[in-house]
Formats: sequence, C-alpha cells, structure tokens
Amino acid sequence: MESLLKSTRRIHSACWLVKLRWAAIVVLGIGTFFADKVMNITLPERKLYLIAIILFIYNFILYDYIKHLTWRGKEPSTRKISSMIMFQISTDLFILTTILHFSGGIENPFHFFFVFHMIIASILCSKIQSYIQAALAIFLFSLLVFLEYWGKVEHYELLGFAAHGLYDNFTFVAGSLFVFSSTLFLVVYMTTSIIEQLRQQQDDFEQVNQMLKEKDNIKNEYVLRLTHDIKGHLAAIESCIGIVKKELIGPLNEKQKDMVDRAYRRTLKCMNFIAALLKITRLNLSGKLEKENFQLNKIILNAILVVQNRANQKNINISYSHGESEYEFFGEQILIEETLTNMLFNAVRYTLQGGRISLSVTDNEKEYLVRIRDNGIGIPKGEEEKIFEEFHRAGNARKTERDGTGLGLAFAKQAIEKHGGKIWAQNNPDGGSTFNFTLPKVENSNKNK
Repeated sequence: MESLLKSTRRIHSACWLVKLRWAAIVVLGIGTFFADKVMNITLPERKLYLIAIILFIYNFILYDYIKHLTWRGKEPSTRKISSMIMFQISTDLFILTTILHFSGGIENPFHFFFVFHMIIASILCSKIQSYIQAALAIFLFSLLVFLEYWGKVEHYELLGFAAHGLYDNFTFVAGSLFVFSSTLFLVVYMTTSIIEQLRQQQDDFEQVNQMLKEKDNIKNEYVLRLTHDIKGHLAAIESCIGIVKKELIGPLNEKQKDMVDRAYRRTLKCMNFIAALLKITRLNLSGKLEKENFQLNKIILNAILVVQNRANQKNINISYSHGESEYEFFGEQILIEETLTNMLFNAVRYTLQGGRISLSVTDNEKEYLVRIRDNGIGIPKGEEEKIFEEFHRAGNARKTERDGTGLGLAFAKQAIEKHGGKIWAQNNPDGGSTFNFTLPKVENSNKNK
C-alpha cells in the first residue's frame, strides 16, 4: 500500500511538470512577441517560435505517454516514473540552454531561471539526483558560454536591451559562471535540506496515523465484543419483560402495567441503540464489501414498503419518481438498502402530520444521484455537516423526537463512502430538507471474465 501511494505521488509529480511546461510554452511565445513588437528588442523570433512548437510537440508526447502508463488505473513502477521525471528535468535544462543561446546567452539575465529547475529537482528527486541536475545545468550553460566566447557558435545579441560584447569578456564570463554555479549548488543544498526535514516529518505523521488506525481498530473490536454481550443480556431482559407485559404469568394492575410499559420501552430503546452501534462498528472494522450486481430501483421500492406503515400513521405521502431504467448497480445490496431505509425513516420521523416526502434517482452517466426531499422540520443552520457525525443530533430533532441514537446518518455516511460516493444535506427554500447521496458506477470485474 505504501509503495502504491508513493507511485501515485510520483505520477502526480510527472503530470505537474507537464502542466508547468504548458505555461512555459505560452510565456515563451508571448514573451518573444512582446520583446520583438513592443520593446523593439532584436531577436531571432522565428527560431524561438520554432522552439516553442517543438516544445509543444514534446510536451504533448509526454502527456500522451503518461496517459498510456496510467490507462485504466494501471500503476507504473516508482522507478519508471522517477526516470521519467529525471528525463523531463534534464531535457528542460537543455531546452532552456537552447533558448538562452538564441536570446543573448550570458548577457540575458533570464539565465537565472535555472534556479527554478533546481528547486523543482530538489522537491521531486533525491538529493544525489538534485546535485546531478545542478551539475548538468552548470555544464550546459558553461558549454554554451565558452563556445560563444571561443567563437565556435554564433552569439545572438540582445540589441535594445542589454550591453553587448560581455560574452567576449573573460573576467565577466568567469565571474558570472562562478556566481551562477555557486548559486545553483546553494539552492540545491538549502532546498534538499528543507525537503528532507519535511519528508521526515511526513514519515513520522504517517507512522502516527498508522498507529492511530490500529488503536481505532482495537477500540472497535472492543466495542463490538462489549455491545454484542450487552445485546444478549438486553434481549433476555426484553423477552422477560415482554412475557410480563402480555400478562402470560398473571394479571397486572394499572400501576404495574405502567411501570412494565416504561421498562419495555426503555429496553427497546437500548436495543435499538446497541443494534445501531453494532452496525456502525462492524462497518468500521470490515475492510471489504460483499459486492454483487443488483437493481437500485428494486431496493428503493423495498425501503419505501418498509416505512409505508409508519408514514400512513402520520398521513405522510411518499412519492418516488424514476425513469424506465432499473438502475443496475454493483455494490453491497443489504448495506445500500438499509441506508435507504434508515434515511426514509428519518424523513418520516421528522416530517409533521400530513407532510410530503419525495424520492428521486437521476442517472448522471458516471454515477447515480439519489435525493430524499421532505417538508419537515429542516436542519438548524450550521449543522448540515455535523448531523453526519456519530452521536450528534440536531437541536430541533431532539425537541421533536426524544428517542434517537444519533448513529443513523453516521452509518449512512460510512456506507455511502465505502462505495466511493458522497452524501450531503441541505435545507429547502420552501421548508424542510433534502438529503442527497451519489453512488459511482463501478464495473463488475468478474462480469467480463
């Protein structure tokens, strides 16, 4: 898993270099045009535009190659991606040297743009690789400067911008190269030192995070065992109180009936709480989902049937709008159906007598969007995200319905996120609230085998 994360980061770094190069191409083209047409600086603009075109083609090939390496979720090796990053930086140094050759050489102050490449190399590469890139930059630029100094290659003067003939002055050339070289090595030294400290801190954070996850799993396992034992005892108590409540062992007077009813209701409340806690704990502990293909439309209708009696008691109308599609989905059917049922029960619970609840499903090509809208009590401002936290209940919910575990929406959030979806809530302008969640379409790999 750790190597997979590192590979993913390296891929993002390679893509980041490609994006930076697109910006550099635009700057090169606009800069050449501005210098020639606006500032009247003499430049071999055709050659510079040609370099921009070559750079564009080169960058497009790199972009296409990265897409090929990561096609359909493939994960190339870290070594391959690292080699690609080194190749990109080295090629960029050569291209920058070529650009400087056609725009004044050592007389062009933009030769300090090499510093940016050193910073990038220090961030993306190892310490040794960063110094290698610094040495390559110094070699390429020094080679260009001395070839111009010895007259082996043509020197392109920046007429209208910089002093001329400096490339032929040995003192200036030697001094400039000394400052240039020392600057690059100092930049690499300072940047790599900072990056090493940051990487060490990141490793420490990852280790601490892993320890917290392990402790969280231990806590969940403890809660699972404890709640399972408590559930067994509560089930026995509920059974005994149920027998007494039904007067199977003898008649009860009014006071006795009242006390037994209270005890029975409290026991049921504890049972519901323990059941919800068991569900969310099992969900936290389970790393895998038992996925299968099923029809989302079917389980929605099942969930509506489950809550229909409760809705009828409050004279609440539940409507469901959907297309002709059955909305085939690949996931854990029981988990999604239970999530829908819990959310519908919530909607019925917090919608007043004679209210309305509407449920809809939209096929957005890559995902399904499910909406449950009601005209109930709504969500207090600022609590739209908190209601998905464990044990949290909104202030108006506690006033409307005293009984509640505060775990239903937390369970729903985890169930949806386990499937790669998102869940959120919002208040309606005309009152009530809408709960939304998405379920991304994932192709069943076993289906095509």
